[in-house]
Amino acid sequence: MRFGGAKIRWFGHSAFQIITKEGKSILIDPWLNSPAGDERFLREIDKVDVILITHGHSDHIGNTIEIYKKFKPAVYCIFEIAQYLSDSGVEAVGMNIGGCVEHDGLKFCMVEASHSSSVIEGNEIIYLGNPAGFVIVLEDGFTIYHAGDTGLFGGMSIIGEFYKPDLVMLPIGGHFTLGPEEAAYAVKLLKPKYIIPMHFGTFPLLKGTPEKFIASLPEEYKDKVIVPEVRKSIE
Repeated sequence: MRFGGAKIRWFGHSAFQIITKEGKSILIDPWLNSPAGDERFLREIDKVDVILITHGHSDHIGNTIEIYKKFKPAVYCIFEIAQYLSDSGVEAVGMNIGGCVEHDGLKFCMVEASHSSSVIEGNEIIYLGNPAGFVIVLEDGFTIYHAGDTGLFGGMSIIGEFYKPDLVMLPIGGHFTLGPEEAAYAVKLLKPKYIIPMHFGTFPLLKGTPEKFIASLPEEYKDKVIVPEVRKSIE
């Protein structure tokens, strides 16, 4: 049990489900029917307690609205996304960088990311606040950092030093986010016990691969990488 009794399932792209030791279900960036995901996920999930949204791009807001209508989970995101989702009946809790919330024995801290955040409706681009990552502290203190979509930024060293994440989820696909070499450098700043690569293989532009990522890592981190497979739980 690498994650203190928690289970993690990947839906492809940046979408994950965390089932905590106490049975709480957390969805992050729930684009469940992505090209890298599986349509069956929308039917299979039978419980959602929390949704975390890192930024406003459609491949990260994903299926939030339909999941909310079915399960009425708590939704945490940047303030502007919360306002945007309210028009669709989603009662989200707006946060901002540096803020933390506690929910039923869990803690969620919003941290910076280096990216953009908007949605396109018709011919209009709607700004949806700053992009973010989340530091998630489970009931037993096990700490997960989901970086969202990001490039390298100096604050990663602060995230590593202050939050001391046990597990980091880092994009490796490149073009829009960290590529394999940049993600490998981020690992040196974060110093985690475990690493799950994400945001790769969804589109042809995302050329970074787990193999290139692992090859770019310092030797002491190579065996800490857990390459996720769609539909398979990691624990």
